Amino acid sequence: MSDYEEFGRDMSAEPPSQPPPASQSTPPSRVRAGRLWAGGIGTAVVMALLVVVAILLVRGVFGIPVLAPAREGAYGTANTTTYALGAAGIALLATGLLHLMLEFMPSPLTFFHWIAALATAAAVILPFTVTAERSAQIATAAINLIAGVCLISVLGSVAPGAVRRPL
Repeated sequence: MSDYEEFGRDMSAEPPSQPPPASQSTPPSRVRAGRLWAGGIGTAVVMALLVVVAILLVRGVFGIPVLAPAREGAYGTANTTTYALGAAGIALLATGLLHLMLEFMPSPLTFFHWIAALATAAAVILPFTVTAERSAQIATAAINLIAGVCLISVLGSVAPGAVRRPL
C-alpha cells in the first residue's frame, strides 16, 4: 500500500479493540449476590413468621391486645398480616443495604450492625409515642426488639458466607 493509499484510508476508524491487560481490568465483585439474597429472602421469611408467632403469644397467651381490640381473637386483624409483611420487607431492604455495604465500604459488617441496631432502637421506642395501653406498648416494643435482634444476627451471619475470599 502506498503512502497515498494509506493517507486516503479512513483514519477515524477505531483500531480493533483488545481487552485490557489483566492488571487494568476491573476486579470481579467480591460479593456472591445469589447467596446473599437467598439469605436475605430466608431472613424475610423468618422475620414474618417471628412476628406472627410473637403476636399469637402476646394476644393469645398473655391476653394483651396488640394491633387490634381483644375481641378480635389471638391473630387479631389484617394488621397482623401487615406487620408480618412489613417485617419481611424491612429484611429485604436490610439485605439491599448490606449488599451495598459489602461492595463498597470498609468494615461493612461494623457499619451494618450499628445501622441495624440504631434502627431497632428506634423501633423499640416508637410504640411509646402512640396512644395505646401501656401493656400493648411494651409488648409491641418487645416484638420489635426481638425482630431487630433476629435481623441483625441472621443477616450478620449470612454476610460472611456471601463474600468471596481472595485467592
